[in-house]
Amino acid sequence: MHASEVLFQGTHQPVAIPVCDHYAGSEKLMRKSLALQAALGPVFDITFDCEDGAAAGNEIAHAKLVGDLLSSSENRYNRIGTRVHEASSPYFEQDVATICALAANKLAYIVIPKVETLHQLQSAVQTIHHHAAAAGRPALPIHVLIETHHALRHVWDIASMESIECLSFGIMDFVSSHYGAVPGDAMRSPGQFSHPLITRAKVEMSAASHAHGKVASHNVCTEIKDLSVVANDASLASRQFGYQRMWSIHPDQIKPILEAFAPAAHEVDDAVVILNAALASDWGPIQHQGKLHDRASYRYYWTVLQRAKQTGQALPVKAHDLL
Repeated sequence: MHASEVLFQGTHQPVAIPVCDHYAGSEKLMRKSLALQAALGPVFDITFDCEDGAAAGNEIAHAKLVGDLLSSSENRYNRIGTRVHEASSPYFEQDVATICALAANKLAYIVIPKVETLHQLQSAVQTIHHHAAAAGRPALPIHVLIETHHALRHVWDIASMESIECLSFGIMDFVSSHYGAVPGDAMRSPGQFSHPLITRAKVEMSAASHAHGKVASHNVCTEIKDLSVVANDASLASRQFGYQRMWSIHPDQIKPILEAFAPAAHEVDDAVVILNAALASDWGPIQHQGKLHDRASYRYYWTVLQRAKQTGQALPVKAHDLL
């Protein structure tokens, strides 16, 4: 049996997608992102943005542009999604129908923003599945932005939905929804990692995601010049809050995010040794450097190798048969 079949018997294998989600709204930025992904490979996703990217009155043309770029030869890896208008918008279904008709089979996911109720989300998911299935895509992954009080209240139910693969924290809308009770500096570091209402939201969303094997995606870092701030935000999100993915809003942010979410080289080396020893013992308990390991630690080290692969790290030859 394959390692994943042994280690996740009786449970859903956790979702594994790239650790960086790069947002692009204008045609110029979309094409630049496509070129960068072609050069670096599918180590980061791109999200084409209809919600903030479409100018007022240009919503139909913008959705068509997104569909055309998705279906083009520039989309080499099929790791591009799109954020559509919120479910209550008259443009929501129009975005979904237009993009699915043009590129359902090359679309990596659809992001639904500003969810207010569980019923609203369920209805939006049904609408997406209807248009995707009509275009020949019966199971289109969906990402949900957690950026309202009500979405946070229902976050465990949202994470449990089968078609949801990623929950993404929208810090700016979440902070502004407190109407001044949470200061503006909680939208960025250090406040975003210390204000109780924000850390509560981040931890709850992360916990719900992990409980259901979904990906927790961290909010944007607004700093685009000092990349040490980006790297520190990404490191805190990953190592202290359990996030497995993070937004990028500038091409220069992609590399520090990938590096921060990548496991340390010594962890990768340990994972290869431990998992190969486990494989040799038919996944029974082993000892490594005086410490006992069993399937609980094997699952951890298997995810270390997955994360190394997702961040573009060169893996030892002996790692490939384990993934």
